[in-house]
This record gives sequence, C-alpha cells and structure tokens, in this order.
Amino acid sequence: MRNVNKIIKGMVFGLAVTAVGLCVPHTAEACTGITLKSQDGATVLARTIEWGGSYLNSRYVVVPRGYVQQSYVPGGQKNGLKFTAAYGYVGIAVELEDFVADGLNEAGLAAGLFYFPHYGSYEAYGEGQRESTLSDLQLVPWMLSRFKTVDEVKEALGKVHVVSSDPRASTVHWRIADASGRQVVLEIVGGIPHFYENELGVLTNSPGFEWQMTNLNNYVNLYAGGAEAKPFGKVKLAAFGAGSGFLGIPGDVTPPSRFVRAAFYQTSSPMQATARKTVLQAFQILNNFDIPVGIEFADAKVPVDIPSATQWTSATDMTGLVFYYRTMYNSEIRSIDLKAIDFARVKYRSVAIDDVKEQPIVPVILN
Repeated sequence: MRNVNKIIKGMVFGLAVTAVGLCVPHTAEACTGITLKSQDGATVLARTIEWGGSYLNSRYVVVPRGYVQQSYVPGGQKNGLKFTAAYGYVGIAVELEDFVADGLNEAGLAAGLFYFPHYGSYEAYGEGQRESTLSDLQLVPWMLSRFKTVDEVKEALGKVHVVSSDPRASTVHWRIADASGRQVVLEIVGGIPHFYENELGVLTNSPGFEWQMTNLNNYVNLYAGGAEAKPFGKVKLAAFGAGSGFLGIPGDVTPPSRFVRAAFYQTSSPMQATARKTVLQAFQILNNFDIPVGIEFADAKVPVDIPSATQWTSATDMTGLVFYYRTMYNSEIRSIDLKAIDFARVKYRSVAIDDVKEQPIVPVILN
C-alpha cells in the first residue's frame, strides 16, 4: 500500500508540473514584470503570469514563522531540503501549494519566478545530495522563508543544489528584491547561478536578461510624446495622432517584444504621489500585457473554459508590505496587508484565489 501511495503521489506531482505550463510547447508560458516608484518613496513590483492550456489552480498562501517545508526531488518524492520559516510570508502558488510563484515576506524581501525555456540549465540531481537539493519551483518559498536581503540569498544559494522539478519541464529564472530597493535577476545556466543587477526593474522570459537589456538599444529612436511634422521633399509629413514617438514599438507577445514594451511604458509613466496610486498605475500598465486565449494555438485546439492566458496579475508594495492581486476571473483588485498579520501566531493557510470562476457583473440600479 505504501508503494502504491508513492506511485500516486508521483503521478499527481508530474501532472501538476505539467499543468504549471512548463513543458507544453504550444501554450503561452509568459510573464511580464515591471517596477515603479512613488513620490513618497515606495517601490512597487508588479507582474503577470500566463498559462493558456488550463486553469492553474492558483491559491494564495499565508505562511507563519516556524512553518517547516520540504523540497520535492525529481520523481515526485518530497524528501529533499527541509527548511523552516524564519520569516512569515504571503504569496500565490500554482497547482501545488508548495509551488509559490510570487510573494513577499515580512522583512520586505520579494521574489518571483518567470519562465525561462531553452536558456537555463540546472545541476544534475545526485541522490547523495538529496538533503541539500531544492526544486526550482520551490526556490521562491525557500527565499521568502529564510532571508531578508539579496546578499543573504546570494550567499545561501551556494550551499544548496537547485534541480529541475521534472526532466521534461522548462527552466525558470527569478526576480528578487529587498527593502533597500535593490533588485536582481537570477539565472542558472550550466548549473551555475548568475546574478544580474536589475536597475531597470523589467523582466520577461527568454532569452537571457543581458540579451534583453542589449536589445533595448535597437529602440533608441523611441520616445514619449509625438513626432513633429517634417518636410518630405515637396510635401509635409505629420503624425496621424498622439503617441507617434512610440511608432515602431513591437506589439506582439513574444518575450523580447514584451520586454521592450514594458520598459517604455514603465519609464514613460508619470510618478504617482503615493504607493496606493502607484499600485493602481502598475495594474493599468499591465493591462497592456494580458494575452487572450487562442493566439498561441496553431492547431485550433483552444481551451474554452478559461477566459485569458493571463491567469493572474500581482503587485507588491515593498515599502508598505502589502500584496495585491487580481485574476482572469475577477478583475477586482484584492490585497493582503502583511503588517496586519501576526506571523508568530497565524496558522498556515492555502486558499483558492477565485471562489467563483466567472467575472462578476454588477447591475446598475436605476430608481
């Protein structure tokens, strides 16, 4: 019976990894991240997460101090690195409650994973390193539960072995930021961690972060505002309307194009007075990155039970310690204030982010 249970758990684990969107080549595996500052000194990180194949069973989790977690290892056994939360945190998990994709801890450390297919490569798993082995899809909860600064993460990462949750799966890379405002991108290539300072604060997917930053130079001609009318031989050319300074910005949903578009939308947006207004602005900007279901399916096998490939969008007020999110089923913005949680006493909880999988419509009552 024990062996049967192990087999069942392994099957469930494998299906969950697949459903996260890591190993189906014709389905959107997209994430877009931006960073905004407010006039009162707040830093807001925001991002989308996409998966167009099926519902990700996303849940918000509240993790108290002292909560013990253990990593999966390849094959689905949950007997890898064991770690205890020194800091409480809040985040959103996908498929399995252990797979936290984005979150914030009470010390002001934020972390999130972004799909990174074809470019990352982790260590090969060795049974002799099992107790120090950490699944890539559990790196976020490990960071949130253990550390408060980017430097602490960098130092500790050399003591663990990050491996793929499933050999068939895509790799991911990570965005990590702390209360000082510092933000880095972590990419593991050839089993070696590489940290890149992310002063721009934008992240999407493949290729690597350095390539994406270099590619921005191809768009040096773009600027906010409108192009002035200019003579063109014996005629005069003038813009059709506002925004002609952005003429030529890529509009497709590939990661390089989304990186460029996010960078220009972010840098051209006016700085808001408060963190709250900045959070609302971040959600507004990320409206432009919602991916409709269907465009990535060449064989017309389009799922009909989900309204968007962009399953949820989150924003993190790093200064005020508030985590916000909305979903493809409910565009109402919800918030979790970490300052209002006593992480020494709160119980662990894992709650579906949508009670009803349909966008509510509120009728206007006319008297």
